[in-house]
Amino acid sequence: MSVVSVALAVPGTSTPVTVEMLVVFALILLALVLFATERFPVDVTAILVMVLLMVLEPWTQISPREGISGFANPATITVLAMLILSTGINRTGLVQLLGRKMAAFAGSDRRKQLAATIGVTGPVSGFVNNTPVVAILVPVIADLAHEGKTSPSKLLMPLSFASMLGGTLTLIGTSTNILASDIAAQLGAENPALGLEAFGMFEFTKLGVVVFVVGALYLRTVGVRLLPERVPADEDLVEEYDLQEYLTDVEVPPESPLVGQTVDEALGDDDLDIDVLQLLRGGEGFSDPLARKEIRPNDTLRLRTNRETLERILEAESLSLSGGPETEDDLGPDDEPPMLVEVVVPSGSSLVGETLASSTFRQRYDANVLAFRSHGDVVRDRFEDIRIRVGDTLLVQAPPDSFTRLVDNEDFIVAHEFDETTYRREKIPFAVGIIAGVVALPALNLLPIVVSALAGVVAMVFTGVLKPTELYSSVEWNVIFLLAGVIPLGIALQQTGAATLLGEAVAATATVLPPIGVLWVFYLATGLLTSVISNNASVVLLIPVAANAAQAIGGNAFAFVLAVTFAASTAFMTPVGYQTNLFVYGPGGYRFSDFLRVGAPLQLLLSVVTVLGIAFFWGVRA
Repeated sequence: MSVVSVALAVPGTSTPVTVEMLVVFALILLALVLFATERFPVDVTAILVMVLLMVLEPWTQISPREGISGFANPATITVLAMLILSTGINRTGLVQLLGRKMAAFAGSDRRKQLAATIGVTGPVSGFVNNTPVVAILVPVIADLAHEGKTSPSKLLMPLSFASMLGGTLTLIGTSTNILASDIAAQLGAENPALGLEAFGMFEFTKLGVVVFVVGALYLRTVGVRLLPERVPADEDLVEEYDLQEYLTDVEVPPESPLVGQTVDEALGDDDLDIDVLQLLRGGEGFSDPLARKEIRPNDTLRLRTNRETLERILEAESLSLSGGPETEDDLGPDDEPPMLVEVVVPSGSSLVGETLASSTFRQRYDANVLAFRSHGDVVRDRFEDIRIRVGDTLLVQAPPDSFTRLVDNEDFIVAHEFDETTYRREKIPFAVGIIAGVVALPALNLLPIVVSALAGVVAMVFTGVLKPTELYSSVEWNVIFLLAGVIPLGIALQQTGAATLLGEAVAATATVLPPIGVLWVFYLATGLLTSVISNNASVVLLIPVAANAAQAIGGNAFAFVLAVTFAASTAFMTPVGYQTNLFVYGPGGYRFSDFLRVGAPLQLLLSVVTVLGIAFFWGVRA
């Protein structure tokens, strides 16, 4: 197919605008809109963009081979291997062990609790992917807060922020660093004048330490004062979710039409917004699967329903009210584990995109959902058909054996620590040794990071740290597909000249700003973009632009690439900017504005610290 190219001149640039560039810009705009609105999962959006790039090859210059190159990209494979290695660490219980030692150290001292949260999370996140670190520590920190009479809201956001700060310490701290390193290496190979190459394992550690220390000091001084207390220190989930009006006990008199029917026959109608949580009979409570249990005279049914539905069935079924639970303690005997627990839906969960109805949640997990917290909004009734998103929090009631299954299920992060969870503690030395080898071999230039990481995966299987069957479930496939989908977009930016055009346009600001000012502009732009789209998509879009802008003004391309990388790795301003923020959003009871209030000053502070640090360590000019 032949394509007619039309070129237009843009003031301040020497590169004309072509039809090819406009097509790529249109695809970028489409991607940004879909990422920001979450119309589709981010990985689906990325694959859509990848397909469009190949379909529009005459304009995008992306062949099918280049379109699918993201799947074989060293960054994608390295991230895949690091996710598996992180799971291996998780299976040993090492992070939980550190968390418990942290809890023993902190006790009920709020300052020690915050210091321990930051001090453990940050360094660990430098060597184990920070996303699973937060997933593991959410229940540890939540329990630490409640046992120490501290609101979890005071510790969970610092947990997420500390993991991001710690991710800047090494190359393997975040998938963003690994992807940025690979993009820099590609740009350096295509244009040697840029002087770019893959990052070393500890190449930017000195800057990462500065950023971590400054961020930690902010969280311990200013941040702790800005953090709200959304969740009461004395946690009672019934009171926290205001469920008193939605939990009711009704007595079944002998004349009720429900007598003789099973629970499912009586109240299992999908049109009724009712969950039967418990059947009370003669002082004994039944909360195991109740669907086939026959209702007898004088039974008491504990229901979750709204006032309107309750009034309707009271009249229709000749039932009588007999009170209801006012607190969590009223829901079960004192000698049993908590009857209620919050579960967070992480990325990669099979529930994402489903509803409670379509996922047959109650049947699959033998559990009832009492409330639904989605992006700060609490829904207490008629939530069966709400589409589940990453970061949503479900308040679940289930029998003790079901809680154990929930803890072991990869579809959830359970915001409460259970002693029944089994770990391979005897494998801790092997796991630590393998991670040390994965880090040391690239640091000593003996092996590329992708080879080192894959070798570590094999070593974990051979030593029994991981079972072969756990390899595939260890991978967050949505992250892998996201990377594979957005990498070709970066290639299209380069090959069509769109990155050069944007770089020259930004470089034009050098007429009014010094090079360090242009560097700061890139940091701010990346931070703002990452607040609404994926951090990995941000580096793919902006690193080529930053490198070209640096070249246009005679700047140090590495400095500009590093500014983009650090800004994308530290997205504090919104809960959707980084998935660790989503993990703490529900359990912390936060509102969207809480992240802006605490995160925006930190982001602004680190923009100055990072840019000045880059200028000090590496210089801004070439």
